[in-house]
Amino acid sequence: MAYITLTKDNYDQEVLRSAQPVLVDFWAPWCGPCSALSPVIDEIAAEQSEVKVGKVNVDEQPELARQYRVMSIPTLIFFKNGELVRREVGGKSKEEILDMIGLHQAAAR
Repeated sequence: MAYITLTKDNYDQEVLRSAQPVLVDFWAPWCGPCSALSPVIDEIAAEQSEVKVGKVNVDEQPELARQYRVMSIPTLIFFKNGELVRREVGGKSKEEILDMIGLHQAAAR
């Protein structure tokens, strides 16, 4: 499945009320590390049916960035049952992200 573009209008439904765990990528088009991370996030979105993947463009959705106190990008936030479970800042490898969301062991099998 492809990632979901998250906005203030669909955020509650897609993230906070989601039955699935959700990985949210806070990014911006001018951010070099975000551009480097983007293909990894896209790959995870395409390969992992156990988790929903969403992206928040902080330039277009400053309210969401403020709400989650995103001060540096890229910032990855993992939600389960609408609750923030884990936050990571900066570029990450695919393996690090899968570890973050608890899918690395499942992917290795």
